[in-house]
Amino acid sequence: MQLAVEFGGGLELLCQSVKINHVDVDVKDGEKKLPMRDLLTWVRTNLITERPEMFMKGDTVRPGIRVLINESDWELEGQLDATVVAKMS
Repeated sequence: MQLAVEFGGGLELLCQSVKINHVDVDVKDGEKKLPMRDLLTWVRTNLITERPEMFMKGDTVRPGIRVLINESDWELEGQLDATVVAKMS
């Protein structure tokens, strides 16, 4: 699944100062959706190069980090249970 993952507010410093990352994330069995909890784990493993503890605490983002999914607050989308869906071309 191809996604654009954007960091701001200083968080980009944890991933080599790159604000917008165009990534290809593997999803299970050709699914067209990805649970947010899996995406966060993927981001921590593949994009965060310095001090991952500043990005995540346990299995979620640290308090004070605002997460948006398609410009909508992830709290409205279900947080870790939110689903990222591949856009149809």
